[in-house]
Amino acid sequence: MTATSSSLAHAAVAALGPQAALADALPGFRPRPAQQRLAAAVAEALEARSVLLAEAGTGTGKTFAYLVPALLSGRKTIISTGTRALQDQLYQRDLPRVRQALGVGLKTALLKGRANYLCRYRLEQAKGEPRLTSREQVAQFQRVVAWSGRTRSGDLAELDGLPEDSPILPLVTSTVDNCLGGECPFWEDCFVVQARQRAQAADLVVVNHHLLLADLALRQEGFGEILPGAQAFIIDEAHQLPELASQFFGEGLGARALVELARDAVAECANVPGTLAAVQAPARQLDAATRALREAMEGLPVRGTVGQALALPAVAAGLAALEAALKALADALQPLAEAAAGLDACHARARQQHAVLLRWQGLAGAGEEASDAGGVDQAVRWYELSPRGFRLQRTPLDVAGPLRAHREQSHAAWVFTSATLAVDGHFDHIRQRLGIETAEELIEASPFDWARQALCYLPPGLPAPAARDYGQAVLAAVRPVLEASGGRAFLLFASHRALREAAEALAGGPWPLFVQGSAPRHELLERFRASGNGVLLGTASFREGVDVAGEALSVVVIDKLPFAAPDDPVLQARLEAVRRAGGRPFFDEQIPQAVIALKQGVGRLIRTESDRGVLVLCDPRLLSRAYGRIFLDSLPPLPKTRALEQVRAFFADNPDP
Repeated sequence: MTATSSSLAHAAVAALGPQAALADALPGFRPRPAQQRLAAAVAEALEARSVLLAEAGTGTGKTFAYLVPALLSGRKTIISTGTRALQDQLYQRDLPRVRQALGVGLKTALLKGRANYLCRYRLEQAKGEPRLTSREQVAQFQRVVAWSGRTRSGDLAELDGLPEDSPILPLVTSTVDNCLGGECPFWEDCFVVQARQRAQAADLVVVNHHLLLADLALRQEGFGEILPGAQAFIIDEAHQLPELASQFFGEGLGARALVELARDAVAECANVPGTLAAVQAPARQLDAATRALREAMEGLPVRGTVGQALALPAVAAGLAALEAALKALADALQPLAEAAAGLDACHARARQQHAVLLRWQGLAGAGEEASDAGGVDQAVRWYELSPRGFRLQRTPLDVAGPLRAHREQSHAAWVFTSATLAVDGHFDHIRQRLGIETAEELIEASPFDWARQALCYLPPGLPAPAARDYGQAVLAAVRPVLEASGGRAFLLFASHRALREAAEALAGGPWPLFVQGSAPRHELLERFRASGNGVLLGTASFREGVDVAGEALSVVVIDKLPFAAPDDPVLQARLEAVRRAGGRPFFDEQIPQAVIALKQGVGRLIRTESDRGVLVLCDPRLLSRAYGRIFLDSLPPLPKTRALEQVRAFFADNPDP
């Protein structure tokens, strides 16, 4: 493929050039050859309706590189991002600037999953609810009520300061299960319906992966009518897609959904005289059975297989009681379903959850099980415990088939891009996970001057990561680096246990300490930035989607190679499947996943051309094991050292401002 073999490619490259509208309209914009090459490749894929895999290192400017050809093409385009935060940033900041600079009048729309929008019906149902158990919850609910009268979009992101895990949110939002659809008295004013209508009329729609996959899995998140009309899909942060697809092409049942069903069934009876007597007892039975099952699961590991769960007699009995309670509630609701749309919805939910529970226990027919897994007949059944709840999950081992089928049925262009798609210079792993057989490929390295801006320190003398004193040895090796940098560091740990030990060891030190879990993530990051010399301790969730540019972050420490947790039942089943197919589980599955995760962590260090920093990779396996070379060769071209004096000299050349 030649870089500019089409008229759209020529136009996209020109728009990103030194004399173009973007250069005039955007302060600080400068032409980047890598960005222009990526834009040309995206344009070629859009015109040919082909598949493109493109890795664009940090600093390439990939957002503009795909926005420009998408807007110039005039094609109906869906852009999907990894998180809602990135979705908002793309739609509220980047897209308007590029569209205005290009002078393109295309209609654009932002569409999220229904859990992001206020549900007027649920809000009315929640008024006077006894579920509000604290003054803080009452205050949050009153804020939502006041805001509901003035919002035009119903997007809860407008409510600053409302925590993402607020117990208020399930009370005022709908799910696919409890939405009343056209029977809802607020249907004409439904924010989800309005957002869908705007998206249907738009030329370019910004979604997130959760919404995209929910609709591909036919979960009817209010987006299915738009997908068939799209001529192009651009998937940013595409490295996240395979794992998310495993969730969405499977199915699950959680304690919270069960308790909410019991409560909703009773609440709906308030609107239909004479129904409470029939529903209250089985609803209470379901609530009690859910709580009793969680208590019975207390003796289990936090995560495990269905076999482990059923092997415990108390858990097996608890599951049987839960199944009986769901059936009893469904039976009680059946004769009442025609009395009100809300009771009908609760009846459908009870039946659906009962069926999911049977399939999870392996009590459903094989054909039914296969069809409910999105066409994937090999699934692992597992559970996960939270402090007060549980989740029972069925996850397909391979999502390549359904992803390939959806891609082929769309007859659209598909662009998959991320800063971390390739492993050791090739796309074999992501290609296999996404079911891609034929694609154009492009790798654009980060344009940063790594030799000047960064240094990779591999501390000498550390014991094996499995050693009991490994955590103490890591901290001993890292302290002199923090002293040289004056703090200003992320310390990323492979386990919560290692994080807690580090937090205890560093408490009371000379740098402000910010520990994951002590406050909401966005608040921790803001406080870290404001401190100027803080040290932030985090785990996997801080490896990506975190952007701290400038002096505030000058060190990133990674304690161990980020291999997936060995107790992950999905991983274990996937490794066994690779082994049965004649592959090498460690090299074909575990190493590629860990390489991509490591690249994400490394990507936190250098965010702009003026940043400087030191990457500390503590795991001695990088040098002691042959596979360590795969990790090192997949990283940007940082100069490497084992000498602490070079780290000190690096910071001495770049003193605090």
